[in-house]
Amino acid sequence: MLAITGANGNLGRRLLAHLAALTRAGNDATPGCWPPVRALVRSAAAARRLEGLKLPAGFEIREVDYLDVDAMTEALAGCSQVVHLVGIIKPTAGNRYEDAHERTCEALAAAARRCAVDRIVYLSILGAAEGHPNACLRSRAAAENVLLAGTVEARVLRVPMVLGEGDYAARALAARARRGFSVTLRAQSLEQPIYAGDVIEAICALLAGAGSTLGAIIELAGPESLSRRALTQRAAATLDRRTRVLSLPLAVGLLAARVFESMSSNPPVTRDMLGILDHDDCIDAGPAAAALGIALTPLDIMLRNSLSANDG
Repeated sequence: MLAITGANGNLGRRLLAHLAALTRAGNDATPGCWPPVRALVRSAAAARRLEGLKLPAGFEIREVDYLDVDAMTEALAGCSQVVHLVGIIKPTAGNRYEDAHERTCEALAAAARRCAVDRIVYLSILGAAEGHPNACLRSRAAAENVLLAGTVEARVLRVPMVLGEGDYAARALAARARRGFSVTLRAQSLEQPIYAGDVIEAICALLAGAGSTLGAIIELAGPESLSRRALTQRAAATLDRRTRVLSLPLAVGLLAARVFESMSSNPPVTRDMLGILDHDDCIDAGPAAAALGIALTPLDIMLRNSLSANDG
């Protein structure tokens, strides 16, 4: 059985839908990415988000506290593999980076050891690094290390901005692209978005044991790295629009975020969030994609697929 934590998120639902489609088609071409599947979520509201997927027989939905080792052990009973999709870019008073990242990985590692799980695939962020000044990227690296130091085989997949039909990043990009005049922070910041469908294929490939030559940490991104200004303009062209992009210094956004943080325990934006969004993404993704056996979706197709669903 395959367990998926954070199954109610955008990528979690996509992965469930993909596996459900394989089940209905009776396709056994992707061993290791095969049901039965146990979708793990933290609340009844999260579980309800999965009901519309109409999952086939053999798929389960369970509520579980990701920080409770005993509850996680019960949830992983009978599972040979786990896809761990839990993570945040904006902390709250009740869900800090340490809780969402390190503590959940500690509970997962302990439960996986108890249940003799064979493999964990963890979705992380491109730019995660020990000692990084950004709290989120530093926390992500610490979480990776928790799993990599465990007794269960762990594969870490680091990705940048993910664009897919109906997701938040695609909606935000579409909104900027539709404006005749767009304002952004440090427009020269490099983006290298990857298509959501490619991330799902990469996860399935890792579950199947592909990419063994890549090591435990795999960095994957889309085929093009370009400035935020250029990405916004490419998105506008995809929607048959034109937009001018005004660039503001990052310091302006950081100052505003600091003010928000001083005024609210749950500010709309934080300095750490801006630091993640400002990270320059520029890697050669070809070798990793080839080793995983996937073909990266070209940027123009990615934009057409993901933005058209958000146009209006």
